[in-house]
Amino acid sequence: MKKLLLIGLVVVLTLTLGTAAVMADKPQAEDGSYGGNGAPSGAHYNLNIIGVPKEKTADMSNSQGHRIFVKLEGKTKINLTEGDFQVIDPNGTDGKAAFQLPNPDPDGDGVTVYSVFVRALGKPGGTATMTSALVDELGQEWWSTENKLVVRNKGGSKFENVSRELLYICVDWDQDGNCDEKLPLFGNEAYSYFWDYDNSGLKLAQLRFYPDVSTDTN
Repeated sequence: MKKLLLIGLVVVLTLTLGTAAVMADKPQAEDGSYGGNGAPSGAHYNLNIIGVPKEKTADMSNSQGHRIFVKLEGKTKINLTEGDFQVIDPNGTDGKAAFQLPNPDPDGDGVTVYSVFVRALGKPGGTATMTSALVDELGQEWWSTENKLVVRNKGGSKFENVSRELLYICVDWDQDGNCDEKLPLFGNEAYSYFWDYDNSGLKLAQLRFYPDVSTDTN
């Protein structure tokens, strides 16, 4: 009897581990979607962009953490520098913040070496538009022709892959309304880069950066 029970436990354990292994090998569905909350599994860097109604005045130089405070209404420029994931200036309530992240496409082939996902959290009703942009050698700002509208609807909120919108700038050099060149962040060392965060009442946008997930943006 004890031998039969032991064999049964071994079979159950084997089946359980086998199922877990199969699920671990399938982080993404065939249609490109993910299960659960819409994000892939695995290691990631979290960044919370928090909308607040009043300007922050406290010294946050030693407590950057993984969050950036922005205006609850209006625009905030989040300046971007190249390097490991890190919040440089968390206080964007004065109109400017700073974030550091790696070059997403060192080869310039349109396939990222990491991916970014976003979802809206907090009280339903708010929205925010995020647009990548660059500043050229002459100091002129160029916004991407593509952007991401983050909306907090009622009910559960799922992550969306926004690697194309946030890690590249589709530049309309001749200003005819079309994308003339798609540049990855830090694709040209002569330029500086930023995200334009235009908030309309969104209290929390949660970004996740996955170093082991690539995205083909072509």
